[in-house]
This record gives sequence, C-alpha cells and structure tokens, in this order.
Amino acid sequence: MDNSKQKLTKRKLKNHLTDRNFNTKSIVNGSFIGVLIALTPIFFYSYVYVPESKVWETFLFTYDSGYYDDASTSVWMILTKTTPLILLFIWFFTCRHWWYHAVLVPISMYIYQLIGTVNADTQFFDNFDLLYIVPVMAVIIPSIYLIRARMFDKIHTADKTLQELEEEFMLKPTSLLGKVRQYF
Repeated sequence: MDNSKQKLTKRKLKNHLTDRNFNTKSIVNGSFIGVLIALTPIFFYSYVYVPESKVWETFLFTYDSGYYDDASTSVWMILTKTTPLILLFIWFFTCRHWWYHAVLVPISMYIYQLIGTVNADTQFFDNFDLLYIVPVMAVIIPSIYLIRARMFDKIHTADKTLQELEEEFMLKPTSLLGKVRQYF
C-alpha cells in the first residue's frame, strides 16, 4: 500500500472514530435529558413527603416555611414554578428551530413567579409581573420578527427550502456551556 492510500485510510479511521464518539456522547446526553423529563412528575409530587408543619427538620437542613402555613404548602408552591421552569430550560437548550428565543419569555415569567413565591411576604407581588416581563419581550419579539423577515426575504430571492434557511440561521455551539456563553 502506498503512502497516500495509507494516509487516506488513517483519516477515514479517525473520522469514523470521531463520529462514533460524537454519536455516543449524543446518546448519553439525550438519555440524560429523557430521564430528567421522565422524572419530572416524581420531582413535582415530592412535596407530598414534606411534613405539614411550620418548620421542617432533616439531618441535612432545617427549613422554615416563612409566610406559608406549613412547609408542605411552601414546597408545593416552589415546585409548581421550578418544574415547568426546568422543562422550559430543556426546551430552550435543545430546540433547533429559529424561533427558540421566544421560549425566553415564559422562562422569564416563571423566574419572576419563583422569586415572588420565595419572597411571599410581599403583598401584591404577582399583580404587576407583565411590567417586569415587557423589557424581555421588547428584545425577544423584534429579534424574532427580524429573523423571520430575513428568512422571508431569502425565500423570495433564493431557491432555498425553509429547512435550509433554518439551518443557516441556527447557531450551533458545541456544548451546553457554549450555548450558555452565546447569550452572556
């Protein structure tokens, strides 16, 4: 076998191993996300095991329910906000569509409600939540419209399919940390 064929064979072997490693990593990440989504009902209903007393003492920590009558109600209120928030974060970080930034609006709403739940001593906290979400919406909605307008323009000036345009506008960081860095 001559030298050029040997280099070509090594390159193919290296690409094959890299693809296999990528597929294995993708399967592991997908399995982790799938198990996390499947476990959300167990996570949500874990408040059932919290005692109905003002103070909840375990060997790890002591939790005082504060504003709420008992720790079970307090944990239930927190879990009603964190469970959908976790699912929205999974959706945001795994969505491959061009409009995935729109998911930031309900994420900001649930974060605001979670802060209100934890700081429940403040009265009328949930009455003006739209005023705090408007700045997020003011950035997200025009950016989504501009992306849609650019896609519409490219559709009518070029012969590309919608799938090709979505792939063109899609940002592809290599890792979860890379995707987080893209926004901050």
